[in-house]
Amino acid sequence: MRQIDSDFLALPMRRLADAALQRARDLGAEHADFRFERVRAETLRLSDARLEGSIDADDLGYAVRVVKNGTWGFAAGIELTPEAAVKVAEQAVEVAVISAAVNREPIELAPEPVHSDVVWVSAYEVDPFDVPLSDKVGLLAGWSEDLLKDPRVDHVQASLMQVKEQKFYADTAGTVTTQQRVRLHPELEVMKVEDGRYDSMRTLAPPVGRGYEYLTGTGWDFPGELARLPELLAEKLRAPSVQAGTYDLVIDPSNLWLTIHESIGHATELDRALGYEAAYAGTSFATFDQLGTLVYGSPVMNVTGDRTVEHGLSTVGYDDEGVATKQFDIVKDGLLVGYQLDRRMALMKDLGGSNGCAFADSPGHMPIQRMANVSLRPAPDGPSTDELIGRVERGIYIMGDKSWSIDMQRYNFQFTGQRFYLIENGRLAGQLRDVAYQATTTDFWRSMEAVGGPQTYVLGGAFNCGKGQPGQVAPVSHGCPSALFRGVRVLNTVQEGGK
Repeated sequence: MRQIDSDFLALPMRRLADAALQRARDLGAEHADFRFERVRAETLRLSDARLEGSIDADDLGYAVRVVKNGTWGFAAGIELTPEAAVKVAEQAVEVAVISAAVNREPIELAPEPVHSDVVWVSAYEVDPFDVPLSDKVGLLAGWSEDLLKDPRVDHVQASLMQVKEQKFYADTAGTVTTQQRVRLHPELEVMKVEDGRYDSMRTLAPPVGRGYEYLTGTGWDFPGELARLPELLAEKLRAPSVQAGTYDLVIDPSNLWLTIHESIGHATELDRALGYEAAYAGTSFATFDQLGTLVYGSPVMNVTGDRTVEHGLSTVGYDDEGVATKQFDIVKDGLLVGYQLDRRMALMKDLGGSNGCAFADSPGHMPIQRMANVSLRPAPDGPSTDELIGRVERGIYIMGDKSWSIDMQRYNFQFTGQRFYLIENGRLAGQLRDVAYQATTTDFWRSMEAVGGPQTYVLGGAFNCGKGQPGQVAPVSHGCPSALFRGVRVLNTVQEGGK
């Protein structure tokens, strides 16, 4: 079992926490928490098998958040002495005192059990930061060189993002947590210009909460997928442009995860639904007065939030408010039944308690309500992807994410993809080009006739979900099976672009 790195544990975080929290108590804070973290990130980018760039960043610091006279206060620091931590606590209290004059909503937090000195480490085997840089570059370069040998490929772009996040949290209630998690995002893309037409084809391997073993045979068959890319790209370049119209769609998890993220994940963050996130990327059509009554989708639609699923990008043991994470229902049998919550939002609407959705992306940022691993559940005895395709007379099978657009209330949207296949009489009949599907959130999910079984389920996701001012990014996964949708509007992107 993995253990937290000894060099992180050797840092004076407990002494700093004791000093900061005691000073906050002395100054009359009703609540105070201390968060010490180190975030190391490495990004490699190769172009045509040559290293184009390498970035290794290491962010280390701590923050004190308080509630004083019903008002938030926050400050952060980097000097690792108890005296400096005391000053940061004093600054946080001062911010609260000054802000109280304009605060119209007293801050109260939902109660949470005390978790005394608990430790959590994510599920991985090989720490990517223990692997020599030359080995990582060599692996990506070797894959790229093999692809470039194929005449159907002109160029190859390869990248690998790796993050190790370590956090220590303590609060005045007595909760103390220490955590470490690792995540990876590898990606390769092949490109070709043929007869004046350019196109590309990218791997579908999702980013994951795993270690370097992900690249060497655990969790994904990279050699197998890479071997297929040249032919897939050649077929795409020859493919006809789609005729706009109404189609039945079978959507692969490699595409559907992003639709879930944008139209369900963000829409069911309670701070958005209550209007608190209006200044950045909008609010939500799924307003709180519709909880328990909004028919979000068809009866086969069951969506959960989960910060505990193995290898999830949003998976942690305890959130940045000291809340033990859990799985919870968001949509059940097509009906909106829950939201993603932090401690403040849970108490505001008397929802019992937080479901562990507070997160800050760095020691310099205050925790805000962030997304769990929001996932569409498969049918226990559900069909295979081929069986779903077999139910379609005229339609399109969609794989891989690409561009997307959604309005400020998470309601009207448009998504494209990496690969599109015409379905005729229950069989795939070759690739198509220039496809985008368009709908409103509720029309789309209500048109879902069937979801695949567990054998079709894949955990997709992204490293870079944006939210907040100042802006923060958060990693998040979305699992889903293949799914069948009836009568969805399909656009031709070239025609829509006026070309």
